[in-house]
Amino acid sequence: MRQLSERTSGFTDSVIRRMTRVSQRYGAVNLSQGFPDFEPPREILERLARVALDGPHQYSLTWGAQNFREALAEKQSRFMGRRIDPDKEIVVTCGSTEAMMAAMMTLVDPSDKVIVFSPFYENYGADAILSGAEPIYVPLEPPCFKFSEEALELAFRSRPKALILCNPSNPCGKVFTRDELLVIAALAQKYDAYVITDEVYEHIVYAPHEHTYIASLPGMFERTVSCSSLSKTYSVTGWRLGYIIAPEAVIDVAKKVHDFLTVGAAAPLQEAAAVGLRFGDGYYRALLREYTEKRELFLNGLDTLGIGHTVPEGAYYVMLDISEYNCESDVEFCERLAEEVGVGAVPGSVFFREDIRHLIRLHFAKRNDTLQEALNRLEHMRKKMRR
Repeated sequence: MRQLSERTSGFTDSVIRRMTRVSQRYGAVNLSQGFPDFEPPREILERLARVALDGPHQYSLTWGAQNFREALAEKQSRFMGRRIDPDKEIVVTCGSTEAMMAAMMTLVDPSDKVIVFSPFYENYGADAILSGAEPIYVPLEPPCFKFSEEALELAFRSRPKALILCNPSNPCGKVFTRDELLVIAALAQKYDAYVITDEVYEHIVYAPHEHTYIASLPGMFERTVSCSSLSKTYSVTGWRLGYIIAPEAVIDVAKKVHDFLTVGAAAPLQEAAAVGLRFGDGYYRALLREYTEKRELFLNGLDTLGIGHTVPEGAYYVMLDISEYNCESDVEFCERLAEEVGVGAVPGSVFFREDIRHLIRLHFAKRNDTLQEALNRLEHMRKKMRR
């Protein structure tokens, strides 16, 4: 038989999703894959129940149902400070994962270069490789995860086609400041590069930090492809509803890429989720209050246990420092943590280009009693993991 695809030869399955399976195997509290264990807003669920009977059940328009795009444009226009055209500047995708892949394939040709900050969500490197591009990694230095302007400009000097910006960042919870975004924007304009954003945690940003859409900065809408989804904001990670917002010329191409990748997102779910897109600002304030409470509960619990950790500025991830265990494999450590302690985590090495093995990622998008149970189990981590 002839050789299979060379571009996938270095791939494994997603380690994040694998750790969910490991957690299930051992009955661990799953703080690995970032999905909640609480229900979406009642209004969305009630609309979904009605849609189950009344439809729609057939294809919507390939690039998104009209009412969904109009509701999305109305919401994002409010938050991004710019009128978004629902017909010319939006493509609805099957989750932000497809949005990122469609954005890459819209912008990038084989042999192009793409800048990726490290640590990074594990899909980004794979997206670049599947597009035939070469990822160039620029480190975000722990514990504050700041970047060097000199290192970033050095990467831009290699004339990349695009930079991928996750803001707020998964896995480290960094929120890029306006000044940092202005630096990125200036370099993108100087070296004629696009910026592909992943902003799925745009509404989970803890005071005093604030989220700035890089597309809202002067001269940047024209060269920004904004990707996001409803998964985290409305607790519907299984619905796989994402989107791209970009200038019309980019969207014209993204529509074609999306059409041949997945045809279209689920019509019934778009109909139900449109209700959430029309929530008022009070919903987003309440969402942030809820996650702020969970963040305080979990981080205070870790402090009480004497477990070193990062302090996320946004999103709902925290990285634990496991240096004291002197483990050679953080993957093995996480498997043992699920089996022996009963808590699921993700090895930090999957997020870093650098040789980082002393960090593991947990998330706190769970009910408070679930988080308390995880803390109760982590109380025994040192006793059970030191051997």
